Amino acid sequence: MDKKIAVIGQGYVGLPLALAFAAYFPVIGFDIDDQRVAELNSGWDRTLEADEDQLKQLLAKDLATDAGYRATADLSAIADAQIYIVTVPTPIDEFNAPDLSFLLSASTDIGSVLKKGDIVIYESTVYPGCTEEDCIPVLERVSALVYNEDFFVGYSPERINPGDKKHTLQNVIKVTSGSTPAIAEEIDILYQRIITAGTFKASSIKVAEAAKAIENAQRDVNISFVNELALIFDRVGIDTHEVLDAAATKYNFLKYKPGLVGGHCISVDPYYLAHKASQLGYHPEVILSGRRVNDSMAEFVASKVVKLMLNKEIPVKGAEVLILGVTFKENCPDVRNTKVMDIYAELKQYRAHPYIYDPWVDADRVSAEFGIPLLRNLTSPPDVAFKDQPAKHKYDAVILAVAHDDFLRLDINALRKPLSVLFDCKSVLDRQQVDARL
Repeated sequence: MDKKIAVIGQGYVGLPLALAFAAYFPVIGFDIDDQRVAELNSGWDRTLEADEDQLKQLLAKDLATDAGYRATADLSAIADAQIYIVTVPTPIDEFNAPDLSFLLSASTDIGSVLKKGDIVIYESTVYPGCTEEDCIPVLERVSALVYNEDFFVGYSPERINPGDKKHTLQNVIKVTSGSTPAIAEEIDILYQRIITAGTFKASSIKVAEAAKAIENAQRDVNISFVNELALIFDRVGIDTHEVLDAAATKYNFLKYKPGLVGGHCISVDPYYLAHKASQLGYHPEVILSGRRVNDSMAEFVASKVVKLMLNKEIPVKGAEVLILGVTFKENCPDVRNTKVMDIYAELKQYRAHPYIYDPWVDADRVSAEFGIPLLRNLTSPPDVAFKDQPAKHKYDAVILAVAHDDFLRLDINALRKPLSVLFDCKSVLDRQQVDARL
């Protein structure tokens, strides 16, 4: 039987990876969330990334004799693995500095069960040098083993796109790397078992780490450019998308669209790269200026809606504003680093009454996470005064923040007062229907 694999972290990245490997290897998915583990072992994935039938089929396997999958929160259950793959979150803190707490905690856990000959592969997004400078010393200290003699390390950056059923794990080229040429080859062959699109073996761990960082930094900077154009053209009084359509007639124009930039990668990874640059004495101008522009877009949306209301002589204080969508992108339940909450906070500063509705999320879970109530339905806001109102409540303003398919089928005008504002953050609604759009 092939080697046993332990995948540390069973979220949007770890679960699809674990299930892909579980078709060929016995795989244990380790997560510190007991509820998450129980859900997975019952065959349910709240992230909606897993195929339910596949999950149940792999759960039915006997890992003692077959390839298959189990989830666990018990560290001792992964002690007999030979390959450990780390897919834990690497967020930023309140000062936009890298938060390595999950990564270092996972390294500590692995170090406590690490054995001679084992391989540890990191997939979490980091800055160049993090694996060798921050993680490996933890593995050595806790395990009392020697790096590149007793155990080995690799880095293969994740490229999971939540909610994307086209660019899945298997059909996106996977970058791999290892701490020695032989280990790099072994890791590359390992991933070739599950990646139909093929692999790219980087020359070093640092190169693989840097490749991941710049993938999302590049996209962030490109979006920040068109977001800045949107800010400029709003002052000029012309529609940004009409300008982009005209410019796109040139053969080499790249047609990025303005919008809110949240999520687990694009809004976070540039700060990791900037952190490393600053450590080395270089202040990255372009990367950080792009971040500032993109982080300002929620404030722009809220202020624009308020201005539109004032132009229509709609009182802002006490106005009821419906925000459609809270996830960071359409057709998925992922709320990590969502910028919709920033719109909500800005509207509260104007003393309006914003409400958020999103059929893709667990309203109770998101309410608890962010400390604000979410609408359970569109019948009425969660205020006592409206609880018995049978018809859909009508709002002074509606903001389409996320382009869920559910919202594209929704009669948004039925939610609006006769005198109201409709703002389209995603530019997916009929241009004649909306008051403004990004």
